[in-house]
Amino acid sequence: MITFENITKNFKQDFWAKTFRALDSVNFTIKEGALTGFLGANGAGKTTSIKIMMKFIGASGGAILYGSSLGKTQKDIFSNLGFVPERPYFYAHLTGREFLSFAGELCNVSKSDLSKNIIVWSERFQIAHALDRKIRGYSKGMLQRLGIISAIIHNPKLLILDEPLSGLDPVGRKEIKDSLVELHKQGKTIFFSSHIVSDVEEICENVLVLEKGTVLYDGRVDELISKHMNSDYVIKHNGNITTVSQEQKDLKMRELVEAGAMIDSLSQMRPTLEEIVYKIRGR
Repeated sequence: MITFENITKNFKQDFWAKTFRALDSVNFTIKEGALTGFLGANGAGKTTSIKIMMKFIGASGGAILYGSSLGKTQKDIFSNLGFVPERPYFYAHLTGREFLSFAGELCNVSKSDLSKNIIVWSERFQIAHALDRKIRGYSKGMLQRLGIISAIIHNPKLLILDEPLSGLDPVGRKEIKDSLVELHKQGKTIFFSSHIVSDVEEICENVLVLEKGTVLYDGRVDELISKHMNSDYVIKHNGNITTVSQEQKDLKMRELVEAGAMIDSLSQMRPTLEEIVYKIRGR
């Protein structure tokens, strides 16, 4: 849906300062229908990439291609995007319902569709009970949900979220992740940035890893894990765990059985995505 072709971004704080390159010939594609996690440490260039994608800032070099499924004109393209920044601003004096109505009117959603969408999404995101309360009384998790609803109120094809899980407690993070999975199942293409690797591994099928402004990996999560699978096996028996090499597993299994052990399971050691990301980052 969106393709980065050799995108470079340079920043210069003042005339005397040395130019800082935040993005260096970045290439990747957000595939239509995918749920993609955008990984990288703080300062890796994730937010800069998203700002360029949303045309909040311009690139120093390269080109961004928007797929025909998003539309032909810039107006059509951005009407099919839903976006939540890392630090969204909410009008604290409004109620949740008033804020969502305002967001829908900005996106030219008809009054009948807007009323229906507010009811449907507020119930699905579990904030229907708070719609008529002032936003100033919302918790962090409720604000995150409100922000996501405001981004999908016009039924966009692509949802772009910058650190949507940041600052949430474990329960809040799970609820947002469950909501993203549900939106994806309904046909939404979702692209969200995070520095929490386990969250991406849990729900994403694709992952893009950025490190110091360059792409380290762009592809499927399962393929990355498979590529770095350990050849060792784990045998669970009688409450114990034994690790053996692939060559020795059959012999060890036979020895345990002959010794009267009760074999619970035999499985190949599987690294976590977090372990792999740290490995490819050279740490």
